[in-house]
Amino acid sequence: MDIRELARHLGLSIGTVSRALNDRKDVSPDTRKRVVEAARLHGYIPNQSGRTLRSGRTGTIGFMLTLEHDSAIHGDPFFMALLEGVQAGLGEHDLDLAVLLARKGEDGLTFLRRHVSRGTVDGWVLSGTQHDDPRIAFLLDRGIPFVALGRTATARDYAWIDLDFEGVVADAMGLLTGAGHRRIGLVAPPATINNSHIVVEQYRHALAQAGIAFDPALVHHGETDESDGEVTARELMALPDRPTALLLMGETAPVGAYRALRRLGLEPGRDVAVIGLRDNPACRALSPDLTCFSLELDDLGLALARGLVTLLPGQQDMNEPLVQRLWGMTLRLGQSHLALGQSPIAN
Repeated sequence: MDIRELARHLGLSIGTVSRALNDRKDVSPDTRKRVVEAARLHGYIPNQSGRTLRSGRTGTIGFMLTLEHDSAIHGDPFFMALLEGVQAGLGEHDLDLAVLLARKGEDGLTFLRRHVSRGTVDGWVLSGTQHDDPRIAFLLDRGIPFVALGRTATARDYAWIDLDFEGVVADAMGLLTGAGHRRIGLVAPPATINNSHIVVEQYRHALAQAGIAFDPALVHHGETDESDGEVTARELMALPDRPTALLLMGETAPVGAYRALRRLGLEPGRDVAVIGLRDNPACRALSPDLTCFSLELDDLGLALARGLVTLLPGQQDMNEPLVQRLWGMTLRLGQSHLALGQSPIAN
């Protein structure tokens, strides 16, 4: 049933039916109720293309997902749980979510320009934020609503929510230095990713607090996936003065690190302390139980959606500050960090 048939069935004009369905104030409550109930009974679905042409809005929010460094490429459910929260928040305002995947190797700004020129969505959630991320200025200059999952180096004001990497590294390094570790290997994301800068800076700060000299040979920038975790752990253990502990800031890097250590005759949690980033399904089968951090992804997604909705036309409140929030992660103690800070026996 289209809107003409619905109007004919109700004995009303098409305009009255349209205004009732769009909750316009110039329609009486009784008429609105009658129209809405008839629409539900007869399965009427508005023509979104027509509504978009009339209003200039799609009723859809785009989540830009970049595959190079996000969990999605490794089959981890990080983004599925996050997106569930985003959709729940958008659903509170009758908005839909579209996940838009940038092709592997595709420039993020080019991807964004293409969809903005097409008017694909009304607003954006950006993931995989770079240290120097031109997408931020592009959207700000055009007044396009967005919220970023992550900070960048830009000095301009914009809406963002980021994981509290400062707190994560401080807690992890506190455990390790407190146990006497002075050689701590760090596996960090690529230097182009903004959180990599935060992680390394906090790592250096924690070393200085403990009176330990920074050694760049102990810091590795890579994909932080399972393969990278294995290769990097093997390389770090090959150093003349090898680390007694590893801090792995990647979703699946601990899986590869465990494998590499055991192939070298070293046992995680006994010969080498290991701390991972997140309590994710890929790491839950590790033995000994991985010491890592947990967070509520549904709640994070909900907060992203609500932060964006306040920026959309008709929802804006000039007295409401932009969301700019560090999202806390909770330390989950396993047994993998229990190795003492002494050099492992050489093999």
